[in-house]
Amino acid sequence: MNTPLDRLLSRVETLIDRIEGVLPQPLGAPDWKASVAYRYRKRSSGHGVLEPVKNVANLQLTDLKEIEQQKEKIQRNTEQFVKGLPANNVLLTGARGTGKSSLIKACLNTYAKQGLRLIEVDKDDLVDLPDIIDVVSARPEKFIVFC
Repeated sequence: MNTPLDRLLSRVETLIDRIEGVLPQPLGAPDWKASVAYRYRKRSSGHGVLEPVKNVANLQLTDLKEIEQQKEKIQRNTEQFVKGLPANNVLLTGARGTGKSSLIKACLNTYAKQGLRLIEVDKDDLVDLPDIIDVVSARPEKFIVFC
């Protein structure tokens, strides 16, 4: 039957399909074997994606000088974390160029074989952190969120 109601319902269905195509989609899981580090990127469409980092800086903890106390604390805490033991959340603060990013990358390289992974999130995208947690929460790896 091709009544006015049928035509209206058909048009409404077409409209819904179009609208669904532009709405933000749930964050999908990346190829977890592609890297040990990922960047969360928000597309202009509002869709967020976890992109594998192709070239992870090859920093080692031994490369970092003059921050022995900080290295020791972070290393001990990270080791506990990857073993599934009690560990603290960590907030690194300091002026630019003091080694915060280098310390995190060196820890990643040290503990990647034990399942440590890194997700870099722009501070403006931290509102999407619950979506990121939904994607990684069932994973066996341990994730550092780096902002």
